[in-house]
Amino acid sequence: MALTTSLKVYERHLAREIYAATFLVLAAFLMLFAFFDLIHEFEDIGKGGYQFQHAITFVLLSLPGRSYELFPIAVLIGTLYALTLLARHSEITVLRTAGLSTLALLRTLAKIGLPFALLIFLVGEFVAPPAERAGQQLRLKALSTVVAQEFRSGLWLKDDLSFVNVREVLPDTRLHKVRIYEFDKSYQLRSISEADEGEYLPPDRWRLVNVVQTVFDGTSASVKRLPESIWRSELNPDILSVLMVVPERMSLANLYFYVRHLAENQQKTERYEIALWKKLIYPLAALVMMALALPFAYMQDRMGAVSIKVFAGIMLGITFHMLNGLFSSLGIINSWTPFMSAITPSAMFMLAASGLLWWVERR
Repeated sequence: MALTTSLKVYERHLAREIYAATFLVLAAFLMLFAFFDLIHEFEDIGKGGYQFQHAITFVLLSLPGRSYELFPIAVLIGTLYALTLLARHSEITVLRTAGLSTLALLRTLAKIGLPFALLIFLVGEFVAPPAERAGQQLRLKALSTVVAQEFRSGLWLKDDLSFVNVREVLPDTRLHKVRIYEFDKSYQLRSISEADEGEYLPPDRWRLVNVVQTVFDGTSASVKRLPESIWRSELNPDILSVLMVVPERMSLANLYFYVRHLAENQQKTERYEIALWKKLIYPLAALVMMALALPFAYMQDRMGAVSIKVFAGIMLGITFHMLNGLFSSLGIINSWTPFMSAITPSAMFMLAASGLLWWVERR
């Protein structure tokens, strides 16, 4: 009974230490990245209507996306730091002597890590996409001559003397259901063009498919039907890409339905399927990182070991982040199974954690 009570106290103590260290590391990372992002924005301040306050707001709105990417790294470093301090004060040794097994400690870390996984999922699903989109729209509005706004009828843009209505911007920047209202310099309506689809042709043209064009000439109007036509515009995929969510930032529901849409139209779905699986697997990376931190707590402590282990955690976290991007690209290039492309980095780190635990247990 006394041992059970002691274990409950130990779990609460360990949870407090890990949570405090993780959020401190995450805050430090976010401040560092926000500083560099702000410096990067300085070169655009003064262009158009883009001012310092716009740059500050844009950087703040990008922080939820940054936190989603950095959270597993912060969990690794925070857990590693907390466990190393406990080991340095011989608390881990006392618990193991009292009968706490490695498996029991892993179960405790899993219980502590579940809120992290849930938080990563919620931020990635509901907070980061709308915040990033709002920030990009703010930046676009201040920098560009193209003014855009979304309504129930779709996306509306002002492009010089034309107003453009796009029902849907697809993730590959193709336009679905396009209407172009063209005015002359005295703001008289000259023509209305409707197209089923628009595809970008660099550097400043769009190929419109199945076009119905109504041309107004004084009191008369004529209608022309064209299989395709060329439309010149300042609008480009770079502008459109900030008015939509890239695959890695799309919600699970949107990813699922868009994968089905591509499959039904016999188009490639690999990139979006990988993004879908990564969206499901990425929150579990927090648990993998906590398991990877545990072997370091078992290693013999020496002067300077805490800083060395934290540095090792940073390197491991950066490696994990790079592998995530690498295997997504390799999966697309080599047509690997989307599930395998998404899970491989986490599986590799889980195997590394298992190998390190086996090694320290044998010592």
